[in-house]
Amino acid sequence: MPALWPWVLCGLAANHLALTLAGMCPRSPLLGPNLSRLPQACASAGQVALTFDDGPDPEITPRVLDLLEAHQARASFFLIGQRTARHPALVREILRRGHSVENHTHSHPLHFAALGPGGQRREILRAQAAILEAGGAPRFFRPPVGLHSPFLAPVLAGTGLRHASWTRRGADGAIGAPARVLRRLRGAGAGDILLLHDGNSRPDAQGRPVVLAVLPILLARLRAAGLSPVPLPEAVDGPAGPAAAAAAAGNPASAARACR
Repeated sequence: MPALWPWVLCGLAANHLALTLAGMCPRSPLLGPNLSRLPQACASAGQVALTFDDGPDPEITPRVLDLLEAHQARASFFLIGQRTARHPALVREILRRGHSVENHTHSHPLHFAALGPGGQRREILRAQAAILEAGGAPRFFRPPVGLHSPFLAPVLAGTGLRHASWTRRGADGAIGAPARVLRRLRGAGAGDILLLHDGNSRPDAQGRPVVLAVLPILLARLRAAGLSPVPLPEAVDGPAGPAAAAAAAGNPASAARACR
């Protein structure tokens, strides 16, 4: 029926456009579950989640850890598998200080959302294996730049990982001015998931990774507002334990929620 072909082609184009636009919105839940805020009970308890992407970095991550410890704050680090394999001792130090380590793909391909389900699964599982080898047990996954496709939800369902994005991001991977990064995080409140970088943080005017200038001010602001930074797994599912290791190995187990 040649007369219907233009309508069919228009329908296919509209479908692909809708999927593309949804995938380009990192916080969109249209393509599957996507944690962009903590549960309401955690917000009521005054909790926020600090998250750091693209590490571990042997120069920046230890300094971020020291800043967090000085402010009695704990966070979640979304690690790249290749960097984890190069710096396993640094991953163990992150865990020793009470933070969580999560999955941010193995090689951080910026075209991750364009990969098929097989390619996405390989990136995720290779990173998961590297982090497990270093002693971690990720329970959350964040795609590079937050971009994702309809394949991500079914792929994650087979790994026991949950998709986590953010409420506010400082864009410190692209912005080297501390004041501008802090403006993007201004107004952070209870239940927010905040995104910074301990890897690939842009240098400021003095050549220092901008996250190191931003973090002390941000932590002081959170404390003044009565907010408690906690790792994602603890806020969402309770303290890490055997269930986390089982989930990381691809055998999801249920866990009690912490903030009921």
